[in-house]
Amino acid sequence: MKISFLGGAQTVTGSMYLLYTNRHYLLLECGLYQGKRDETYQRNRKFTFDLHRLDAVVLSHAHIDHSGNLPNLVKSGFHGPIYSTPATRDLCASMLPDSGRIHEQDVLYVNKKRARQGLPPMEPLYTEEDAMQTLHYFRSVPYDQTFEVFRGVQVTFFDAGHILGSAMVLVEAHERGGTLRLLFSGDLGRRGLPVVRDPAPMPEADVLIIESTYGNRLHPPIQETAGQLAEIINRVIGRGGRIIIPAFAVGRTQDLIYDLHQLALTHRIPDVPIYIDSPLARDATHVYQLHPDCYDRETWDLIKALDDTNPFGEGLFHYVRDVEASKALNEDPRPMIIISASGMAEAGRVQHHLKHAIPDPNNAVIITGWQAPNTLGRRLTERQPFVRIFGEEFPLNAEVYELYGYSAHADREELLAWTRPQAGRVEQVFVVHGEPESAQSLAEALQDQGYRHVSVPERDTKVTL
Repeated sequence: MKISFLGGAQTVTGSMYLLYTNRHYLLLECGLYQGKRDETYQRNRKFTFDLHRLDAVVLSHAHIDHSGNLPNLVKSGFHGPIYSTPATRDLCASMLPDSGRIHEQDVLYVNKKRARQGLPPMEPLYTEEDAMQTLHYFRSVPYDQTFEVFRGVQVTFFDAGHILGSAMVLVEAHERGGTLRLLFSGDLGRRGLPVVRDPAPMPEADVLIIESTYGNRLHPPIQETAGQLAEIINRVIGRGGRIIIPAFAVGRTQDLIYDLHQLALTHRIPDVPIYIDSPLARDATHVYQLHPDCYDRETWDLIKALDDTNPFGEGLFHYVRDVEASKALNEDPRPMIIISASGMAEAGRVQHHLKHAIPDPNNAVIITGWQAPNTLGRRLTERQPFVRIFGEEFPLNAEVYELYGYSAHADREELLAWTRPQAGRVEQVFVVHGEPESAQSLAEALQDQGYRHVSVPERDTKVTL
């Protein structure tokens, strides 16, 4: 077997790993690379392998950094099967067309500037229609059911506990009279997260490809996070302020909805309007409602306590679809909570809400996940006195809180606890999906744990097993 690390190597974006085994090519993930505009456009547009020799794609979960370049793959000529869990397919049915619309809108904006400069127009990486066509190639397979991708190669999905439908992927290749078991962790979740089940134990494997997003960091206890959220809400709403929460539409928003619903039911927060200002978040929450098969025991117990009422509190939250309704929130003087995409505040309606909210010291911003360098979210966490939004400088007078207990990625200790039972058995480990410092730190910890031949591959590294 050969592995080419095409993306998600020494970075947390653009995951893509090409396997060659039994004379077939299998692509693990087809993620969208996100970075500086020109570099992003070039890296996402061009694939560095022969699409016509690619036999199948296996997708661990729906987040755009893992699935977001699939429409470009299909547009460029791939017409083979894309395997995922049922919930991942359903989330992609909302997320990929939404991504296509964003690409179309971004190119319209860029082309206006290019026209003024006398430059030729650019084309979107892919369109909403391209994304819709991609959905025809999805093949859904439940957890724990082994299926044959092509002759001599079988795949099994195990619950990764990261978001709805997320999976670790076990590839079993029967070649040269033996069997090689390669395990890809996908994005590994945390024990005790609301809604989704805890990650399954690590299956036996000969080779491990493991993520390292938080390979050198620890999260605060999950149990404390809802209480911290309640304290912030009571403090800010009590003085008449409003709270803006930038949150990813899939995963993070549903976790916040779940906790806010419970806090409201137990009267731990005041009766205040809560707005979910993201059409994609509404669609994703609907998919969560369609897949109770992925819920953990805690969520099922809550459903029973609510007499089978859905735990996402449809009556408690106000979902905003219309752009004009979103704008009207900024003219409403009442205290309120607004959850809006994107999670790093780099695009979407949340920027408009932040622009109006941050000059007022009565207001607050709650950051619920890691913020990449040079993003608006990072500048907020750094408490810069002025931040630029839509080309204008705004004073950051509002309070900024960081609640990293909502991260859906396993931290260093959780990753090591998951891998510990297989220490000494696995022959080779590749640490991916992390910034260099994080990946290297986890690699050293895995070696200390007893793993042999641990490496941190660079992009375009090719390995023969």
